Amino acid sequence: MVTDLDGTLFQKERKASARNLEALRRLGEDGVLRVIATGRNLFSARKVIPRDFPVDYLAFSSGAGIIEWQNQKLIRAISMNRAELSAAFAVLIGEDLDFMIHRPVPDNHHHIAYATGRQNPDFAARQEIYRDFTAFGNRRAVPDMEASQFVAIEPHADAVDVYYRVRAALPALSVIRSTSPLGSGMLWIEVFSPDVSKSQAASWLARECGIAHAKTMAVGNDYNDTDLLQWAAAAFMVSGSPLELAGRFPLAVSHDESDFAEAVSAWEGRDPL
Repeated sequence: MVTDLDGTLFQKERKASARNLEALRRLGEDGVLRVIATGRNLFSARKVIPRDFPVDYLAFSSGAGIIEWQNQKLIRAISMNRAELSAAFAVLIGEDLDFMIHRPVPDNHHHIAYATGRQNPDFAARQEIYRDFTAFGNRRAVPDMEASQFVAIEPHADAVDVYYRVRAALPALSVIRSTSPLGSGMLWIEVFSPDVSKSQAASWLARECGIAHAKTMAVGNDYNDTDLLQWAAAAFMVSGSPLELAGRFPLAVSHDESDFAEAVSAWEGRDPL
C-alpha cells in the first residue's frame, strides 16, 4: 500500500485521523507493507511524521530517496548527473522561472535559490521556511554541485503551459507538476533524474520486497500522484482532488477526514465505494 501524505493521509492539520491510523495499523497486522510517497524532503517529513508512526517505508522527494521508517535507514538515493543538471538549469533560466537546486538526499533541504526578482509569494515563503539552509546563486552560471532535484515556482496558477514547455524541453528527465503545498494554488514544477518518480520508487520497493504487482494499491490527491495511481493495481483518489483527475480513479470520501481509511476498506473488500 502506497499513499501520498499531505492532502491524502493527512487531510487537515498535518496529522492522520484516528480512522486513518487504525487503517494503517490493521494493514500492518495483515502483513501489508505500508509506504508513504511524498514530495516533502526528509527534513520536512520528519517534522510531521512521528518516529513511531505505523508505516514501513518513506519515499521522500517524490522517490529521490527511500528510508526504512522504523530504523531511519536510507536504502535508496538518486542524484542528477552533471549533464542533467546543466540541461535543467538552461531550460528554467530560459523560461525565466524562480527556482531552487537542491543538494543530494538525505540533506536536500539545503539548496541554492535562483530568483528573477519578480513578485513570487510561494518562492519568498519557501526561502523563509528554509532560511537557515538557503544560499543564492548567479543565474548566469551553472553551479558546480551535486543535486537531487530542481523546484521551480510559477506564481500564476493558470500558467500551466510553462509546465508542458519544460517537460517537452527535458524529455530525458522526470518533470513533475504539483499544486503548491503552501496552499496558494500556485504551480510548482519539479525536475529530477529520469529514475525518480513516486511510481518508480513504489515499483522498486515492490521488487525488492517480492510483492506481486497485482497486490499493490495506491492513494493520492494531486497531479504529482498521477504516475503512482496509474502504476498501482488498485488506485483511489480522495476528496479535494483536481476535477480533471478525480474522474480517472475511484473516489474515496468519508466526510470525517478519513478518506484514506475508506480507500483501504474498499481495497480490502470490506466496504465498496
